[in-house]
Amino acid sequence: MSNPPNSVPNRLILRQPDDWHVHVRDGAVLESVLAYTTRQFARAIIMPNLAQPITTVALAAAYRERIQAAIPEGSAFKPLMTCYLTDEMAPDEVERGFASGLFAACKLYPAGATTNSSHGVTDIAKIYPVLETMQRIGMPLLVHGEVTDTAIDIFDREAVFIDRILSKLIADFPALKLVFEHITTAEAVDFVTDSGQQIAATITPHHLDCNRNAMFQGGMRPDFYCLPILKRETHRTALRKAATSGSAKFFLGTDSAPHTRDKKETACGCAGIFNAPYALESYAKTFDEDGALDKLEAFASENGPKFYGLELNKARVVLERKPFSVPSLLGDGALQLAPFHAGNRLAWRFMGLEKP
Repeated sequence: MSNPPNSVPNRLILRQPDDWHVHVRDGAVLESVLAYTTRQFARAIIMPNLAQPITTVALAAAYRERIQAAIPEGSAFKPLMTCYLTDEMAPDEVERGFASGLFAACKLYPAGATTNSSHGVTDIAKIYPVLETMQRIGMPLLVHGEVTDTAIDIFDREAVFIDRILSKLIADFPALKLVFEHITTAEAVDFVTDSGQQIAATITPHHLDCNRNAMFQGGMRPDFYCLPILKRETHRTALRKAATSGSAKFFLGTDSAPHTRDKKETACGCAGIFNAPYALESYAKTFDEDGALDKLEAFASENGPKFYGLELNKARVVLERKPFSVPSLLGDGALQLAPFHAGNRLAWRFMGLEKP
């Protein structure tokens, strides 16, 4: 950063960050939303939960080609592909993808937990051979940490997942690198903090900025419906404390999940918040409010690459304190999307890459 920790800057220069959890979809939606990620981030972990999930090296290679074809001209953005785990996943396929450099990680979706997760894992024991291979080769496991038992309250599913599944998984695979993705609870913060250095977590901008009241202010607010669902204020406070703590265990992952208006404003709306367009501005808002702007660069640009064993980005980005109004909608026609903070004002504005 360009300012000492105790100052109140109006301009931030940060090492260019990466997004360690993003959904860019496919087809026309991919072509519509990808530029919002590439304008701010140098790399991104691409989620594999398409309608046809990315379960093989061949499918991942083809999806990466579609993403690369949609990258705006002049951008050096690099997509980091992930493998969608199923009950039948072959350890050899996972190892082959990781050895080739195509798979950066594997993603664990409990079956039925979120969008396009019906092909996910029904019993964690069924993928133990894959996890043994991943532990041996140092391949990260990315976890959507919720149980899907309908008897469990939706607001408790993350905490129950920790007790029932994650604690045992870590005990059985003590050297497995694991990212507990988009954590939403104080229990998750405590679990990650108290675990070894092989355990980390991503935190989204919306879970830092909102509690569950946002979904019901003035009526039903579908643009605030996401999975894992927003939680009580006590959990939001715990997440903010973790993100701004300076701990290397926590880093940026937007979980930007675009859905067009017809899929959000309907009788059974899709889960997901589209925060890619103003992601850095939103994180800067949180760190500014909590007096921790000096911790933003580590959270956004350093902790993630270090955990994944990648080089830090050399380019720099500029943020300036220039308040602006977020548009209510982005895109045209059938591809209209509501961005996070739609219709509100943000204090920090992304100005692009630093000029040499």
